Amino acid sequence: MKKSLTIIATILFVMAGCERNKQAAGTIVTVDVTGSYPEKELILQDFMDVEYIPLETTDEFITHGVVMDVGKEFIIVKNRINDGNIFFFDRKTGKAIRKINRFGQGGEEYAYIAKIVLDEASNELFVKHAKKISVYDLYGNFKRSFNFIDTNSDYTNVFDYDRDNLIVYNNIGDGLIPDQSSYHVIISKQDGSITREIPISTKGNKTLVIFGENDEKAFPIFDAITLGFGNWILMNISSDTIYTYSPNDNIKPFIVRTPSVYSMDTEVFLFVEWVTDRYYFMTTMKKEIDVETMKIPLIRLAYDKQEGTIFKYTIYNDDCTYKRPVFWTSSINHDIATWYPFQAPELTEAFEKGQLKGRLNEIAAELDEESNPVIMLVKYKNNK
Repeated sequence: MKKSLTIIATILFVMAGCERNKQAAGTIVTVDVTGSYPEKELILQDFMDVEYIPLETTDEFITHGVVMDVGKEFIIVKNRINDGNIFFFDRKTGKAIRKINRFGQGGEEYAYIAKIVLDEASNELFVKHAKKISVYDLYGNFKRSFNFIDTNSDYTNVFDYDRDNLIVYNNIGDGLIPDQSSYHVIISKQDGSITREIPISTKGNKTLVIFGENDEKAFPIFDAITLGFGNWILMNISSDTIYTYSPNDNIKPFIVRTPSVYSMDTEVFLFVEWVTDRYYFMTTMKKEIDVETMKIPLIRLAYDKQEGTIFKYTIYNDDCTYKRPVFWTSSINHDIATWYPFQAPELTEAFEKGQLKGRLNEIAAELDEESNPVIMLVKYKNNK
């Protein structure tokens, strides 16, 4: 009997060790940003739908294909260079529709393009630049503009919120201003006035600014707003908690990081990139920079709701047999989680080697190396 009890106790101990990293379903997820996690490979199509849009190439429509926004009718892209071109392509076919350009220094123009929000319901285009947002119709005619909330503001995130409002991350002083009450705010589409503030409590103010050996500064870019299943996911680097915010003005804790950001000599920050019905995809960023490579340490993590575990992930596209990793690029809307570009030379080479499948293979067969990129939209399952 005593021997049997010893065996049972040993089994229970082993089981406890296996379950140590698991978290109960329905609870707030806790992520140790300094933890050691196993690695795992995922296939994108197992949990997301994909759609490929070959952007039509003409003499007037040559683009790098940087996706700014996607609606039901249009996909809006720009170039990596600051030339002011905004391209409209058909959302389903990729056919070139029109190109507009209001590049300049005038009151009705933009000096560069930082962000574009497409509002198909009102047929308006919101272009974030400098310290204001300029509004145009879908043919490039100027309608109005409004300045940021504060002269020190920088809207690092801008999204369409509802018929009358945008939601923005108001990054005043990169988190260095102690009296900033709310970084996440909802503003009017008409004049930029604050409709609602979404406060996130903090103990102080952290900054992402990284100082080098000779007082050089690095300003990492991060997204403080992302989307997932009808909710907004809100992040503040000065908070140990990441929140979800629903349209009914309900803010709830979503993920808690540990150890506290205030307990670390060299901070490690946690950001959520995209959320599916099973996985939460995240990135940790250590506040240091390799002076030789000028890279900041990043680790991509995923939380599996079904298993209650966290792991380092690499996602592969099942339509590419050469195991091409897929990474989150930027949030689009509540239907499209993110997007990813395929450059024509890569696809033509892969096609010649027989390394593509399905629709992507069909598209590649029609390309040459001078073609515009093919945009892959990564969509939530059952959202057509």
